Amino acid sequence: MREIRRRAVLGAALGLAAAGPLTACSASGPRSGSGSPAAAGYVSPDGPEVAAAERRRHGGAVHRVRLTATASTADLGGPSVRTWTYGGRLPGQEIRTTAGGTLEAVLANHLPQPTTVHWHGLALRDDMDGVPDLTQRAVPPGAGFTYRFAVPEPGTYWLHPHVGVQADRGLYAPLVVEDPREPLAYDHEWVVVLDDWLDGVDGSTPDAVLAELSRGMGGMGGSADPSASSGDGGGMPGMGGMAGMNMAAPAASSMPMASTSGMPMPSDSGMPMPSASAAPSPSGPDRMLMGARSALLGGDAGDVAYPYYLVNGRVATAPTSFTARPGDRIRLRIVNAGGDTAFRVALGGHRMTVTHTDGRPVAHETVDALLLGMGERYDVLVTAGDGVFPLVALAEGKGASGLAVLRTGSGAAPDARTRPAELNGRLLTADRLRAAASVALPARAPDVTVPLKLTGGMASYDWGIDGKAYDPARRVAVTAGQRVRLTFRNATDMWHPMHLHGHSFALPDGGPRKDTVIVLPGRTVSVDFDADNPGLWMLHCHNVYHAQSGMMTVLGYRRR
Repeated sequence: MREIRRRAVLGAALGLAAAGPLTACSASGPRSGSGSPAAAGYVSPDGPEVAAAERRRHGGAVHRVRLTATASTADLGGPSVRTWTYGGRLPGQEIRTTAGGTLEAVLANHLPQPTTVHWHGLALRDDMDGVPDLTQRAVPPGAGFTYRFAVPEPGTYWLHPHVGVQADRGLYAPLVVEDPREPLAYDHEWVVVLDDWLDGVDGSTPDAVLAELSRGMGGMGGSADPSASSGDGGGMPGMGGMAGMNMAAPAASSMPMASTSGMPMPSDSGMPMPSASAAPSPSGPDRMLMGARSALLGGDAGDVAYPYYLVNGRVATAPTSFTARPGDRIRLRIVNAGGDTAFRVALGGHRMTVTHTDGRPVAHETVDALLLGMGERYDVLVTAGDGVFPLVALAEGKGASGLAVLRTGSGAAPDARTRPAELNGRLLTADRLRAAASVALPARAPDVTVPLKLTGGMASYDWGIDGKAYDPARRVAVTAGQRVRLTFRNATDMWHPMHLHGHSFALPDGGPRKDTVIVLPGRTVSVDFDADNPGLWMLHCHNVYHAQSGMMTVLGYRRR
């Protein structure tokens, strides 16, 4: 039996807090929204139902970490930028803990703005979910907050803020929950975090980009839904911090990406351009993206022109390397932490066996490439060849890429613009996966079906749900014990990765368990989940700019 060599488990610190007292924010104190009249009749995030659900999770040994949110300088492998990070690292130091235990994370906020931490993909207790104005008060500058919750499910997850567009800075880190009865055999793990980057480049900030987008495109396009009302898109405090998705469709036969004969490669010579001059200004250059097209994504690929695409915090001209031996079996845990970009990922010279998506096991599928949207995760196994191989994250429809290197022998590093043939091979989308038997949702008719119409457009940048911008007092009502079907109908001209907090849902016909699903333009996708985690939970597009502009709502459990 081969030895398993994994990264060391994070010990007591994830970026030590700077010296000095912190103003404590009680983890058990009242939450904004939990006692307001608008929440009457609904389970409170810190209510007895939430506490009872947490006791049923039987959290064991406590694993303690510290998170320091701070302004710092990040070296991207040549470019150096001022941004916000956890502990001065990009990505933040990965957290590793074990399923069945309890995670305690002390956040120290050294930023000039309030912040929170959202634990993306975890079915945790509601008052630890990190959504300001809903599950907790945002943590003010100079203050701290202790997140403590049971971690019952193994898998690949990650963490990021849920305030404004902070998640499009450097405030993110991977979270690996290890399985004490791990069924997979492998020699190494390689955690791979993908990102699109603009913060600190020529004066750009995510807030300035949101302001630019919010002005809209005037007569250049518009909402596919003429009945959609416009949201003001401005500064809604419970929104942002997005990153997650997965590709699904009502029928595989209607999906242009389902063919095993390969996908057309995007032309680098057709790289989309910003909509105007990129001359620097006090708020940075114009970042509105024009002409980014992808058949995989149903047309328009994204809103934002990013200057860099990163793999583990490095640009393609200075990639990180992972070293192994020929024949070693490697588990890759791949996370898309981007704000506006889907990535097509392939490892040159290798095929990948998909074992998990969004942290949950699937019936194994062997493919050449993956499509990951913001916040989505895939675990794959590869058997390493002999040589030097490019791991390429192609920014879908945007004509650029990120790069990392697998090195098992001698040879020169691949060129930053390399495009392995596997990118054009058999590409996986989640509608082709099936849930592993251990996590398959038992067959049952839904007790309630919730229709959700995705609305808005680029003309006014008025993204919303059912023609309305986010309001933390508005609820999509469910009752504990129900089988719930969410039906997303995309009435817009863009794709939207829809993410549900605190739960995993099943794609149709025995499909995988996920927490995020891509809904293509003009398509309808239905997903089912069991209402087994009481509280108030965000349901939103995981494009950070779409969410902050209004495409977000609250799923609320009724009190019995």
